[in-house]
Amino acid sequence: MSGAILILSGPSGAGKSTIIQRAEKAIGDFYFSISTTTRAPRPGERQGVDYYFTDRASFEREIAAGEFLEYARVHDHYYGTSLKPVKEALEEGKLVLFDIDVQGHRLAREKMGDRITSAFITPPSLAELERRLRSRATDDDETIRRRLRNAREEIEALEEYDYLIVNDDLERATEEFIALARTARLKPGRREAAAFRERWLGGGTES
Repeated sequence: MSGAILILSGPSGAGKSTIIQRAEKAIGDFYFSISTTTRAPRPGERQGVDYYFTDRASFEREIAAGEFLEYARVHDHYYGTSLKPVKEALEEGKLVLFDIDVQGHRLAREKMGDRITSAFITPPSLAELERRLRSRATDDDETIRRRLRNAREEIEALEEYDYLIVNDDLERATEEFIALARTARLKPGRREAAAFRERWLGGGTES
């Protein structure tokens, strides 16, 4: 069987990156999809490690050419996922992890829905999310307010996801994520299911 796709969404501050880092030794061979963006690099961010940084004109040319699995415009900047490395990772049998927003999840479902398992990761409440955003002291008040507004909108799409992970206990949330990653690998795409069916039927004899 080839690889699988696991999409994670949820508000900034939900702990998605921390959960992935804690779980990476337990989930087997995986590829973490790196997004392409038109925003400027932040201090410490590296090209090809944190993001692929590009300009708006180049990004829009790639949109027109159909070279993105998904893309979205967030805070006046484009973010998207190039199809080529995703396809290569799937062919190598890897689990492909995405950390994308609600818009990106919808677009990815349209293109590769049969291969996708998805989960929404969130703190237990909006109040707890605000506490976490303020305690990490990386954003100004306006940015925090914008993130909270976005979180209110994103939670409305909760029913579109296959699973929900409430990160109120990091160890438990990590264990749930590991179980979900293993489950995602068991989901065959239409092409894989059809190929297996043909092999299965071809291995027997009619009575």
